[in-house]
Amino acid sequence: MLSLRLTSFTHLLSPTSSAAIARRSRAILRRRHHLRKRPLAASFSAQSATAETQDRVNNSKNRVPEQVITPRSQDFNAWYLDVIANAELADYGPVRGTMVIRPYGYAIWEAIQEYLNVKFKETGHSNMYFPQFIPYSFIEKEASHVEGFSPELALVTIGGGKELEEKLVVRPTSETIVNHMFTQWIHSYRDLPLLINQWANVTRWEMRTKPFVRTLEFLWQEGHTAHATPEEAEDEAIQMIDIYTRFAYEQAAIPVITGRKSKVETFAGACKTYTIEAMMGDKKALQAGTSHNLGQNFSRAFGTQFTDENGVREHVWQTSWAISTRFIGGIIMTHGDDAGLMLPPKIAPIQVVIVPIWKKDEEKAAVLNAALTVKDVLLKSGIKVKLDDSDQRTPGWKFNFWEMKGVPLRIEIGPRDVASGSVVISRRDIPGKQGKVFGISMEPSNLEAYVKDKLDEIQSSLLERAIAFRDSNIVDVSSYNDLKAAISEGKWARGPWSASDEDELKVKEETGATIRCYPFEQPKGIKTCLMTGNPAEEVAIFAKSY
Repeated sequence: MLSLRLTSFTHLLSPTSSAAIARRSRAILRRRHHLRKRPLAASFSAQSATAETQDRVNNSKNRVPEQVITPRSQDFNAWYLDVIANAELADYGPVRGTMVIRPYGYAIWEAIQEYLNVKFKETGHSNMYFPQFIPYSFIEKEASHVEGFSPELALVTIGGGKELEEKLVVRPTSETIVNHMFTQWIHSYRDLPLLINQWANVTRWEMRTKPFVRTLEFLWQEGHTAHATPEEAEDEAIQMIDIYTRFAYEQAAIPVITGRKSKVETFAGACKTYTIEAMMGDKKALQAGTSHNLGQNFSRAFGTQFTDENGVREHVWQTSWAISTRFIGGIIMTHGDDAGLMLPPKIAPIQVVIVPIWKKDEEKAAVLNAALTVKDVLLKSGIKVKLDDSDQRTPGWKFNFWEMKGVPLRIEIGPRDVASGSVVISRRDIPGKQGKVFGISMEPSNLEAYVKDKLDEIQSSLLERAIAFRDSNIVDVSSYNDLKAAISEGKWARGPWSASDEDELKVKEETGATIRCYPFEQPKGIKTCLMTGNPAEEVAIFAKSY
């Protein structure tokens, strides 16, 4: 039996908070429409609504909801939660701030894992696993680390019915326990570099939560490396943020801006933090992945040393880097529209959905046989296909449902298509008749080539659309007044910066924006700090963020 003491957050369990949550849940239930058998709001509630049973009875197979998802322009946060619920990506767990990742959402995470695992192993890293319980004394060893994470820690104080001699931390990140083990494994320069990664869960007791973006527990990968020189550690940190950048562009079709965090925003315990920053559909920034050059901060705290080629004992130089299920939230908020989710083909769990259409019983067999043939052709070519041959719902309902799930391509097959040996193909990224093409041949080589070509077009189109949106919402500024004006309009502000940490905190206090990064791509020429008027070597990007 474990007893968790959740530091600094006992007030969240007060009757007042519970009542507020209940009122909010009832309000959500009143204002939202329903989809399938389960009411939308009930799928994001710890307790199901009593009206659900009657809804199931009344929900005829011919019904297509007129408005399932709150329009993005009306309420972006409500839209986001509606998409997660209706696309069956996740549900709330019974503990406030926790999340149950449903199969469709987890399949997106698996696509992220598959890509990154290959890249990690290509660069010499091996997967392993560390315990999630960490002695509290480990956290205390690195001063800035404990200061940065203390407000978010969940502590175990009782085990097996007895008070523990030393309280344990439920893993918020693993630098401390990794160093404890590295100290035992690293003895000589021959043991370096040590390059490992783990896929794990972490716990951070967040005050304000949002599914995928910020939850008490989430999934991630965290890489940890040890090196003999500072140059090797720096090269490693840059290499890994480059891998994240390529993943964002090539797989997720998200045009992140890659750069270095300011000192104020640097990871607790790191010398430098590199980041990929993504612009969401509401123009807020999402920190989508980070890579940290830890220098010797943790190795000195833990005594992680090696004997170099000259027989001298030295502390190792280290890095850590991570990307998490937060990226799924980024995909939703970058590409989704009022119809629901819109997935880039390379990470979509289903790339093509086939919807057979018939009215008469005598038409059914021929249509289904043709649909199965098309499915087999595409599966053999490596395309992820779903045949929706259920007869509980109408074709129109299925069209809406799979569009809401973000499937990139839909193939429609009816009796006339069977007779002509062709299919109808609709693109998710181009709504209505404009995205629909008739008379595509069922001949295997033609069909395979056409579908693959369209999937590539969709992948490129989503990236180009996101780049255009990002670039149109970044404003170059040369004064603090310009910066404030840009932020007040909901845009990102980019301008020269060499001011103090205190000035940076002033910007945050007065505008709500933070320095997202100093981009790697910097303009040339003489620059003047927008705040102080002093010379500046770099421009920084400011934005409000999640």
